[in-house]
Amino acid sequence: MECISVFDMLKIGVGPSSSHTLGPWRAAERWISELEDEGVFEQVQSISVALYGSLSLTGKGHATDVAVAMGLLGADPVTVPIDSITGSIDRIKEQGKILFGGKLEIPFNYSQDITFKKEFLPFHANGIRFTAQLSNGKFTEETYYSIGGGFVVKEELLHSKENKETFKTFPYPIQTGNELLHYCEAEQKSISEIVMENELSLRTAQEIDEGLQNIWNTMLECMYVGCHTEGTLPGGLNVKRRAFDMHQKLKGTVPYSNPQEWLEGIRDTEVKFRQIIKWVSCFALSVNEVNASLGRVVTAPTNGSAGVIPAVLMYYMVIENHDANFDDVRQFLLVASEVGSIFKKGATISAAMGGCQAEIGVSSAMAAAGLTELMGGSPEQVLMAAEIAMEHHLGLTCDPIGGLVQVPCIERNAMGAIKAINAAELALDTDPKDAKVPLDKVVNTMWETAKDMSSKYKETSEGGLAVGVFLSDC
Repeated sequence: MECISVFDMLKIGVGPSSSHTLGPWRAAERWISELEDEGVFEQVQSISVALYGSLSLTGKGHATDVAVAMGLLGADPVTVPIDSITGSIDRIKEQGKILFGGKLEIPFNYSQDITFKKEFLPFHANGIRFTAQLSNGKFTEETYYSIGGGFVVKEELLHSKENKETFKTFPYPIQTGNELLHYCEAEQKSISEIVMENELSLRTAQEIDEGLQNIWNTMLECMYVGCHTEGTLPGGLNVKRRAFDMHQKLKGTVPYSNPQEWLEGIRDTEVKFRQIIKWVSCFALSVNEVNASLGRVVTAPTNGSAGVIPAVLMYYMVIENHDANFDDVRQFLLVASEVGSIFKKGATISAAMGGCQAEIGVSSAMAAAGLTELMGGSPEQVLMAAEIAMEHHLGLTCDPIGGLVQVPCIERNAMGAIKAINAAELALDTDPKDAKVPLDKVVNTMWETAKDMSSKYKETSEGGLAVGVFLSDC
């Protein structure tokens, strides 16, 4: 069994991809830390990095090389100034050296010391191998796997003893939806209350609130930035930002000067059906346009699907409940994270392993679950909403054009958000006793579908739209 906290499922980081950007960034940081623990960091004379499988095939479009270099510099993706990234990379290229770990200057040829190898390592599609030559002439190397959502593992430590011991501290250890429902029924608690009890075994209530507030602030800031930034996305597809124009038509005349005032102002806008769909789509598009621009987002559960959860939560706060506050945010995020963890434990949240059903499908299920509890749904209805949302994403492929997290990824977040709201409404109007497909069955089906799916539809840019549409067409 695996211990997965809300702060594992929802991480603040830099776009465009949790598995191809945030994961490799974290892997580089972890490698440096392990070299220091082994007492050999100061002996490092030169380093090289090899990216395997999906990290190689779509690495350029996902800025994997940039992420690795930033990790090798010792920069933190949570706090690094976004506008400093390009300059940092340019300096490495121009100077032919890197300040390894932020303190050890060594030679580094950017184009030669980061290599892209198309072969797949047997353990996972996203392999990354670091090699260092030491002053004694010996070499040391380590291989990590970015398994989705910013999670990084070594093959032999996939289910580490430490993680298992932490899991045992949970008062309500959960692996499946049925286990979650069992605890809810036995304790007469909502899903968010059960999850909160587990979180309290790891940190204080104040720490939980501060962490979740930071996550929500990042989500809100991301939507705000995306809705107020126009232009064209980087990468060569020349994709025009759409959130800005949509927002201009929707926002009305209420003045504001910061994200919170903006949120409150939206509550006074028109709420006809078409406007609601446009607002939700605008929120989702805004996040993923920021993500596609190496912006700061919340992995939820991945960067490629980062727009679904904030869009649905924002929908609740500006459309459904004008009195909604942080208590609602906390409740939503606790429920959403638990549903995401069930998918991660029983299937995958990595598009390189399961296609886009593992990203947009899971995020839609997470958002549907969070919204359903906020709308008064029972634990059974919450899991039904998650099941409905995933059921209608089964088989969704990952085929980004040019390996960029832009087409069709950005629009898919808008579609996933709308499906989540629809799934919640269907579940709220249904007696769970009449449900034909429990959540655990759709988790299993998603994993079986992932295993049956051709590798060319798993974030390799070797099938689907990625080969049907060329950069020259754009």
